[in-house]
Amino acid sequence: MIGKTFKRADASGDAEARGFDAYDLRLGDVMRGERATMGKSLLDVQRELKIKAAYIAAIENADPSAFDTPGFIAGYVRSYARYLGMDPEEAFAGFCAESGFATAHGMSAEASSLKGKTYDPAGVPLGKDIFSASATPFVPAGDAMLAGIEPRAIGSVLVLVALIGGLGFGGWTVLQEVQKVQFAPVEQTPVVVSDLDPLAGATNAIEPSDALAGFEAPSAQSLDRLYRPQALDVPVLVARDAPISTLRRESIGAILPQEDRALSPDLQLAEAETGEPVPPVQVVAPNVPELQLVAVRPAWVRIRAADGTIIYEGVMEPGQNFVVPATEEPATLRVGESGAMYFAVNGVHYGPVGPSGVVTSNVALSTDNLTQTYAVADLSADDDLAEIVNVAEVVAEE
Repeated sequence: MIGKTFKRADASGDAEARGFDAYDLRLGDVMRGERATMGKSLLDVQRELKIKAAYIAAIENADPSAFDTPGFIAGYVRSYARYLGMDPEEAFAGFCAESGFATAHGMSAEASSLKGKTYDPAGVPLGKDIFSASATPFVPAGDAMLAGIEPRAIGSVLVLVALIGGLGFGGWTVLQEVQKVQFAPVEQTPVVVSDLDPLAGATNAIEPSDALAGFEAPSAQSLDRLYRPQALDVPVLVARDAPISTLRRESIGAILPQEDRALSPDLQLAEAETGEPVPPVQVVAPNVPELQLVAVRPAWVRIRAADGTIIYEGVMEPGQNFVVPATEEPATLRVGESGAMYFAVNGVHYGPVGPSGVVTSNVALSTDNLTQTYAVADLSADDDLAEIVNVAEVVAEE
């Protein structure tokens, strides 16, 4: 027993140990892993590859029955594998091996449609998978019909309906009240009664046998109708002393000429009653003196109305005139060069406004104020003014 040795059998015949990842991955698991790595959903793949999401799920589940036409399966599988960065040929070979799909000739019956056929995929059964059915459970389920209705919206609709109904009922009530016809008693004799014979009932037949016993006095209404004056068919016209066309306005009234006023009896009567002569009627407005601003040298001028509105503002050149408008309240003048500005009232020059080189403000542009404040301009003292006046006289004579 001592010399006996133990010889161990060859270890090469032992089974090789397998790790936790030493198993075969199916094509669908690999594709789903790659798609998850890219962060893409089935709908994202559908938008980018233009392939239905149901077809993408069928490729990952190795289910050829979900395709309408088997002729496009190879292209769909290769396109999806190329999109995931996998080898298209290996992916299509794995799809055929797992699903049992085989390409058929284009003219054969198998290539036309797979409707009604089922495939028995080889390998390990898939088990319960949410994508194994032909339906598309990845699409969100639709909401119920009443899920989008809120109670607050129902209350708002009811309030709106009640408001519309109330407005409609109120309008209908007002319309009915407006269309009502109400009769009010008036003191007016009906047409039928007014057409009766006014003599009806005024007299009664008297029997010769018993005249006094059967006598009845007529009613007051009958007597009123009997003695009522008849209506005039033609209006009564009263002739005038003379036709209106013969009247002359020059012969009467206060607008007579001065030589005929002493012969008018109306004026004589009016003067006798009042003791004062009747003044003639003034039919035209009295003449208003014309007021002008005359510049003999360049000067800045601003004319402001009583309400603050600027009537004129600017530099007046030598010989330039400005007619001041006649207003109820006189305008005011402001001059930058007072010695170069004069006033002309009905052709008579007054001024100047002030000494040369002085600014004058708030000069009331009224004829009474100017004629009382300023003296008549001396033409010999200002040669520029004399030249302008001489030129104006020569132009007026022509």
